[in-house]
This record gives sequence, structure tokens and C-alpha cells, in this order.
Amino acid sequence: MRIGIPKETHHEEKRVAIVPAGVDSLARNGHTVFIETEAGNGSHFTDEEYRNAGATIVYNREEVYQRAEIIAQISPLTESEVELLEEKQIVLAFHKFAVSDKKVIERMLDRKITAISYELIEQNDDALILHSMSEIAGQLAVQIGERYLGSDYEFGRGIMMGGITGVAPAAVVIIGAGVVGLNAARAVIGRGAQVIVLDRNIKRLKRIENILSKNITTVVANPYTVARGVKFADLLICGVQVRGEKVPHLVDETMVKTMKKGSVIVDLSIDHGGCVETSRPTTISDPIFVKHGVIHFCVPNIPAMAARTASFGLSNASLDYILDIANNGLSNAVLGDTDFSKGICTYNGFCSNQTIADTFNLEYRRLHIFSTN
Repeated sequence: MRIGIPKETHHEEKRVAIVPAGVDSLARNGHTVFIETEAGNGSHFTDEEYRNAGATIVYNREEVYQRAEIIAQISPLTESEVELLEEKQIVLAFHKFAVSDKKVIERMLDRKITAISYELIEQNDDALILHSMSEIAGQLAVQIGERYLGSDYEFGRGIMMGGITGVAPAAVVIIGAGVVGLNAARAVIGRGAQVIVLDRNIKRLKRIENILSKNITTVVANPYTVARGVKFADLLICGVQVRGEKVPHLVDETMVKTMKKGSVIVDLSIDHGGCVETSRPTTISDPIFVKHGVIHFCVPNIPAMAARTASFGLSNASLDYILDIANNGLSNAVLGDTDFSKGICTYNGFCSNQTIADTFNLEYRRLHIFSTN
């Protein structure tokens, strides 16, 4: 099959969907890979590396979309990108339809595009591809919080994460005990700060305690405990995700007003609507704003801040799925892995995800795919 890798156009997105090693695997399996020139530059992969791996470098963006049967990219498609698609193509990306423009999904339905959302693909009840991005986001959140708590930033509280003898460390409150929360908590412990993790799921709290040897405080999340935790926090990290849905505001504006002046919020849920009512999307080059004396960091594509690591992680996690489709066809790939089908949002002109269909008032049809053998 023909696989296309366009250069990302989202503002300051430096990741690339497939690294040269992944292209090599596809080429060795007899597939043709078209990659837009300089698509890997942001992650420090050159055109020459891709060419040596077996890819064909394409110098016209439209050609990538027109020649490929499978498109692999990262950011949700824009309306202009959807217009470049050919009928019945397969497009893999972090589509994030729950917070996207209805026009995008409607045009995909018109063109009978098969849209596969990386964030919805499961393996043993784990969002495998999203997992790698969440690991990066959790660790980066702590680095970011540490930076803006310092005195070198105008509004920072001027405190160290770990404190010193006789001086208490920073208090870090993490909402969400999933992959983001686990990686953030591990990074916080490594810096010697106090960490409190809130989640509604007691099993997740027990899991994070077991992994981190109870070096943390875990609390069942409800409006009362969240309000207390937010008020206590020097650094608040929000890592809540509701798979395929917009994230509810668990931290309202009244809670934000109770926070210490110069405290920091890192809202990692912003790409799905934001967990904090006062959050709004920011960019890597202009990442923060101050509201009610609280520093807000709300970059939706935060893994792009470690673009090379993130590109390897995404490529490693997604390659088997792309290879399976390319080697065996979509039908056989889905029949051989029913969890994979959870990532398919549109197919043959219909919405195949109940939540997305309900959100946009679209006709929903269960996925019916038959073997091509």
C-alpha cells in the first residue's frame, strides 16, 4: 500500500508521525512511503535519513494526500486538509473530534474517509498510543511547574520543589491517577516535593501507591477534596481525560481564586477542553497567562516540546497498526483486533463512534466489517 506522511501544519508542532526506522519497516514489507520534504526537521530527522530508509520525498503537500492510501499524521486535520483527501482514504491522527469543528467530520463523512483516532485505540483496556504521549506530558508538567515557581519568572512564588533543611518543599497536587498522573508523581518524588494525587477511581489510587511505594498521599476526588487540594497547591497538574469526550471542569473559577499568589496550574487536559474553568489554549512560544494571580500553562500539544522523543514514542506505538492495515487490509486488521476498532470514528460515510455521533447529532452506525480473505 501507499502511505503518506505530511509535514505537520499545526502551530509549533515539531513531531512527525513516523520516524525513519518505521519507514524502513514499511519499505521492507513492500509498501511505498511518501513523505513531505522537511517533515522530520522539527524532530531532527533529515530528508536524507528518510530517503535512505526507503521513502520517496515529495515536494508538494497536495501530492502526499493524493498519492497515499493511508495518511499518518499527528494533529487533527483542518478543513483545508480535509479538502485534499481522496475518497475512501484511511487517515490516522489524534483527531480529537469531541472538541473539533463539526464541518471537519461532516466533510470526512461526505468523502467516506476512514478516520482512526490514535487516542481511542485500545489494547488490554489501555490507550496504547496515547500512553506514550501521556508519559511525556506528565514528566514535562513537573519541569514546567518547577520553572515557573522560581524567582526568575516575574510572577513566580520563588520556591524550590524540594525545599531545604528547615524549609518545607513545594506542595504538588495532581488531579488524575492515570498515566499522566503516575509519571508526574514519579517526577515530583524525584525532586523531593510533597505530592498529593486525587482520582475518583480507588483502584487507580491503589495502583499508583503500589508503584511509588506509598511515597505519596492519595485522596478520592470529589468537589470537597478537589477544592481543598487546589487551595493547598503550589503546583496543580491536571491530567484528567474522558476517552473520546470533552473533559468537564473539575476546578472552577472560585477554586482558582483561593490559590496562592504565584502558584502554577499546568492543565494537560486542555486539548480536550480543559479541566480548569479559567484555562484557555496557549502555545509553546507564548505558553502562559496569569489569572487571579495564578500562572496558567495550557499548551495542547505539550509533547511537541520533546519532539524527537515524542516522535519515536508515537511511531513505535502506532507502527504495528499501520503495518497490519498495509499488510492485511483494514477489514482483516480490525477483525484480528477488536480493540483496534474502538479507534475508528468514521467509516464508509457514517459515524461509527456513538459518543461523537451524539455530540454532533450525526447518524450512528455500528461498525460492520467483513473479512476480505
